[in-house]
Amino acid sequence: LVCCPDTAGMPPPPPKRAKQAEPSSDMEEEEEERPSSDADEELSGSDGDGDSDSSPEMETVQADFAFFDPKPADFHGVRLLLKTYLDSKPWDLTGFVDLVLEQTTVGTVVKMAEDEDEDGEANGGDKSDDDGDLFGLITVLNLGRYGENRCIKDLKEYLLAVCGDKDTKEKLKSLLEDKASTVGLLVCRRFVNFPYEMVPKMYDSLFDEVSWATEDEPTQELQDSFRFKQYLLLVRILERKTPPKQKAKNNKDEDEPVIYPKLEDEIFRELSSWSFTFPIRAEQSAQQELKNYKEMGLVMCVKADVIPKFRKKLEALVSE
Repeated sequence: LVCCPDTAGMPPPPPKRAKQAEPSSDMEEEEEERPSSDADEELSGSDGDGDSDSSPEMETVQADFAFFDPKPADFHGVRLLLKTYLDSKPWDLTGFVDLVLEQTTVGTVVKMAEDEDEDGEANGGDKSDDDGDLFGLITVLNLGRYGENRCIKDLKEYLLAVCGDKDTKEKLKSLLEDKASTVGLLVCRRFVNFPYEMVPKMYDSLFDEVSWATEDEPTQELQDSFRFKQYLLLVRILERKTPPKQKAKNNKDEDEPVIYPKLEDEIFRELSSWSFTFPIRAEQSAQQELKNYKEMGLVMCVKADVIPKFRKKLEALVSE
C-alpha cells in the first residue's frame, strides 16, 4: 500500500484518492488560520512540531489528511508551495508547476480528506481557486527527460550560479548535463503545521511509486526515466550567524550550529555524496527565537542506493 514502508512484492496501489493517510488527527494549529505563503518548511525553524504552548489561542482540531495524485485543480496550491523554491530568482515557475501536475504516476499532494471529498461531489470537483486545501507536495522529476523545458534550464542555471566551490561545481555540472538522464530532482514542500509523523509516509509513497513506474509505465523509455542513480535536492536550512557566547539553558536550539526545518534533510545530508550551501537573498522573516540564525540554501547529491537506509533512519527518527 502507498502509505506502508514495507511494500516489497506487493502490487501497485489503487488510486491515492481512496487512501487516507494516517495518523493525521489531533494536529495543533491556530484556529481558523493558515500559514502565510512564505511560511513553508524553510522558515519554521522546526518541522511543524514547535512549541505550541507559546500561544494562548492554540487549540486542538481534528484534521484527517489523505494522499492524492496531482491534478490541474491543484495548480494554485502547488504554486504557493513552490513560489520560494529558487529564492527570489525570476524563473518559469508556472512551467515547473505544470510539470509537477502532469506527472501523476509519481508524485503526491496532501490535502484534508474532507476537502477532497467535497471537491469530488461538487459538479466535477473544480476548486482550483482554493489554495487552502493543499498542505504538502512530494515528487521527483528526471532532469534529462525534462531538460529542454525552460523551467529546468532556469533551475540548472540558478544552481550553477550559486555554487561557489570550483570542484563541487564540476560535480554539479556533470550531474546536470552528462548524467542528467539518471538524476531525479527530488522536491518535497509542506507548510509548517504539517504533522511530522506523516513525513515518512510521503517518502514511502514516492519511492514505492518510482519503483513501480520502472515496470508499469507504458513504454521502455518512460520506465527507464525512473531508473534513477542519483537524486538532487535543493532545500533550506538555518545556520547560526555567530557562535553562542554562553550555554543557553532554555532553548535547546540555541547552541545548534545548524537547524533543519525539515527533519529529513539532516539525514539526506549525512548520506549525501556531496553538498554545498549558499546564502538566501530574499527578505527573511525568521521567528524571534531564531533571530541569531540566517537562512541558507542547501544542495545535496544523494545516491539512489542509499535510499533504503534513508527510509529506515527517517522512520526511526520520527518514532523517537
